[in-house]
Amino acid sequence: MHTDWDKLRPLLTEAIGTTVYLVLLTFVVGGLIGLFLGTALYTTRKGGLLANAPIHWLLNVAVNIVRPIPFIILLAALGPVTLEVVGTTIGTEAAAFVMIVAASFAIARIVEQNLVTVDPGVIEAARAMGAGPLRIILTLLIPEALGPLILGYTFIIIAIVDMSAMAGTVGGGGLGDFALVYGYQRFDWEVTLVATLLIIAGVQGIQFLGNWLARKVLRR
Repeated sequence: MHTDWDKLRPLLTEAIGTTVYLVLLTFVVGGLIGLFLGTALYTTRKGGLLANAPIHWLLNVAVNIVRPIPFIILLAALGPVTLEVVGTTIGTEAAAFVMIVAASFAIARIVEQNLVTVDPGVIEAARAMGAGPLRIILTLLIPEALGPLILGYTFIIIAIVDMSAMAGTVGGGGLGDFALVYGYQRFDWEVTLVATLLIIAGVQGIQFLGNWLARKVLRR
C-alpha cells in the first residue's frame, strides 16, 4: 500500500500541534493544581505546618481514588462532569479536561512524596525564627525539594504524552488519533510507525531536558 504523504503531511503537522497543545496545557494547569494539592497533603498531615486531620484525610482519599484509575476508564467515568464543564465529551477540550484531572492527582502524590524527604529540622529551625507557613513553603520547602520535584514532573509529563495518545479515542486529535485513524484503521503501518517514532523522539527529548535540569539544580 502506497502512503500518500502529500495529503497526510498537513494532517500530521496538525496532529503534532494538537499533541503539543494538549501536553503543555495539561502540564501547566495540572502541574500547578498538583503542586497545590501535594503541598496541602504534606502540610496538613499530623505535625505539619498546617496540620488539619479532616482536610488531610479528604485529600488523601481523593488522590487514592482518582490516581489509580486507568486514563481510558477515567475518560468514560468523568463523562458527565466533562459534559457539564466543557459542554461536550468529544474533542480536544474534553480530552484536555480529563487529562488535567488525571495529571493533577498524580502530581499531587509525587509532590507530597518529595516534600517528605526535606529535613524536618530545617523546617523547625525556620519556624523557631518566626517564619510563617507560606514563607517556609515558598522559600524553603519547595526549593529544598526542587531537584527531585523536577525528576517527578519529568516522569509525569511523559505520562501526559501517553495520555495525549489515548485522547484519540474520544476524538481529541494529536498523534495518537493520527496513528489510529490514518494508520491502524487503514492498515498503513508506515503512518503508525512515523507517529510512534515522533512520540518516542518527544519523550526522549523531555527525559533528557528533565535530567539536565535536575542535575543543574542538585549541583547548586
